[in-house]
Amino acid sequence: MDAEDFLQVKDAVRQLVREVVLPREEEIDHTDRIPDELRAAAADMGLFGYALPEEHGGLGVTMSEDVQLAFEFGYTTPAFRSLFGTNNGIAGQVIAKFGSEEQKKTYLPRLAAGELIGSFALTEAEAGSDPAGLRTTGRRDGDEWAINGGKRYITNAPIADLFVVFARTDPAERGGRGISSFIVDARTPGVTVGPKDKKMGQSGAWTAEVFFDDVRVAADALIGEEGRGYAKALTVLSRGRLHIAALCVGMAQRVLDESVAYAATAQQGGAPIGRFQLVQAMLAESHAELLAARSMVVDVAARYDSGEDTSVGPSSAKLFCSEMVARATDRAVQVHGGLGYLRTTPVERFYRDARLYRLYEGTSEVQKVIIGGALLRAAGMPRG
Repeated sequence: MDAEDFLQVKDAVRQLVREVVLPREEEIDHTDRIPDELRAAAADMGLFGYALPEEHGGLGVTMSEDVQLAFEFGYTTPAFRSLFGTNNGIAGQVIAKFGSEEQKKTYLPRLAAGELIGSFALTEAEAGSDPAGLRTTGRRDGDEWAINGGKRYITNAPIADLFVVFARTDPAERGGRGISSFIVDARTPGVTVGPKDKKMGQSGAWTAEVFFDDVRVAADALIGEEGRGYAKALTVLSRGRLHIAALCVGMAQRVLDESVAYAATAQQGGAPIGRFQLVQAMLAESHAELLAARSMVVDVAARYDSGEDTSVGPSSAKLFCSEMVARATDRAVQVHGGLGYLRTTPVERFYRDARLYRLYEGTSEVQKVIIGGALLRAAGMPRG
């Protein structure tokens, strides 16, 4: 889309987030669910498919446009974005990038319209930070595949209509080789979704375990080339990491705004606490880090779009921004003092919500391994 059209989309998203979603954050936190009318509003605005191809009903935003929208989504409860995040991100992107034309025509328009919720089933109990170690299997049986195994921490699993499932189809291979990806209808016999996980934060964003007990899918459920599923996962996770980095920027902006407003009005000793230099110092540190993070995300997104860097840059952005927002939310609680420890204060909720960003789609430690390893290989150090 042209710049003017995108600006209109961004302004509409900002208005929805700040005028419609933000006033209901506490309700979402208490009830642990996104109200149906907010889901409908997101669907009406096309948010379930903004990153999916235009020819299949999406908006087809670039990565540079994606992060601009994520800055807006990050300003409110992460659960709102999570509702449509897997459709646009790690689940939808696998189909959009690697699916057959028939798979794209069948699933992408309905994902983009919000008629279907897609879920990305990769992580396992013993294959989290190293998904290449997954144990779920896919066995060819005539014209079908039989899938067996279990997945953990699967976002949107309780409301998913389809799963993009990763399974080892060649038991002779090790590591990332021999893993394939499949589209599995959530209603298929043998698919069982466990109870919703009880989490520290991000209430309203549902995760659960998913079990596959001799689940039979047709041969055409295979996405792309057999045995190349792990490479697909890494590709979409890289895009997802940059998106997460942008969400962290949005959250950091929100808690800084909350902290500045509080410090300017809350009184101690007859004067606003903002008069105290150590309070000013906390605001200044958060502001400086926020500017650095925002600039970093914008630059990395541009290089992602150009193809110059689709791996190390996103990992660096995810590492820096997730650690940055942890510091920003911690300072925000500190600025609010005792009030910041109460559940009725937004910064308390964001303090809990922010903790997940350093874990999912690759922990901070995993990002360091990716970045460090890539730099050393570029310098000529051999693998292994």
